[in-house]
Amino acid sequence: MIPASALEALPPSRRASILYGAAQAELSQRLWQAALGADASSPRTDAAAFAPDRHSSAESRDQDSELDALLTLLAREHAARGTAAAAARPRPAAVSPSPAVAPRTPHPWRSDPAPRSVSSDTRAPCSFGANARYGDCIDAAAARTGIPPAALAAIVDAEAAKTSDGGWKLYSRNPRSSAAGLGQFLTRTWQGMAETPGTWLHGEAQARGWLRGGRVQAEARGALLALRYDATAAINGVADYARRNLDGLERAGIGADDTRGIARLAYLGHHLGLGDAIRFMRDGGLCQTRAKTLLDAQIGSHASGRRIAQTGDATAAHRDWMLVYLDRQVRPERFARPTPQSIG
Repeated sequence: MIPASALEALPPSRRASILYGAAQAELSQRLWQAALGADASSPRTDAAAFAPDRHSSAESRDQDSELDALLTLLAREHAARGTAAAAARPRPAAVSPSPAVAPRTPHPWRSDPAPRSVSSDTRAPCSFGANARYGDCIDAAAARTGIPPAALAAIVDAEAAKTSDGGWKLYSRNPRSSAAGLGQFLTRTWQGMAETPGTWLHGEAQARGWLRGGRVQAEARGALLALRYDATAAINGVADYARRNLDGLERAGIGADDTRGIARLAYLGHHLGLGDAIRFMRDGGLCQTRAKTLLDAQIGSHASGRRIAQTGDATAAHRDWMLVYLDRQVRPERFARPTPQSIG
């Protein structure tokens, strides 16, 4: 049951939007997952890190609990804005240079495991524009995981819903799946991150007493899932997931040595899951059935069928779409701060 106090503390329009979005997501999530299959709805890096979801008749109670926690979070935020508006100061665009990133692996479109030197753009300072308030968190998560800040920002930018000025929407929810928050994490993936030692979310779950025997307790799932709407949790989740996927790709002989390549590879892992990302890079694309399923889900069956008819091959059609999407949406250069050399 949704607490009346949490609802009453929100503006009517915000209240209606949250309730409608949650109901729509709950109704459509099962159809969406059934269409994609279990593997698509639960990208994971390995079986130990991302254990199978333990769905049961209690799932609806988990969703109610998540909504309760989210509404409480929103009510608290609304009250804080009303009593301390001055506390929300924008972060200055100019930030201190990000830490150097150790050399990883070669160019993203090759499978040569020999390391190369890292391009200087991985150390370039960033400007986050309309998302300046998230800058400190991005810098900290980038330093902790060794991912260039601009690459991390580019992944979030490609995932999050946006306002008219390009600002990221904290409380976005995909009505076609369980994806939510800045990182658009699915329910099972987010829980898996909480159960994975070494991640920021695992430490947070431990500190809050949400784990028992390394697993998230049933009564804590709602609060855990609502944490996807917290900026610090979401950004650190994106960073940890990117790090694990990049490491997995590296073990498969696939890597990058510049910010753009790192961002593209990390996003492939975030979008497809590690297994499909490896197949996409190493095998030239996914199998016909899998490629068609994902392309249908992304652009609709009509547009997907048209693309497949044009190429005569679902694998090629999905690969072409994915590469164009990466070029258009995953762009760390958007967050590069102009240097004196580029200005002059």
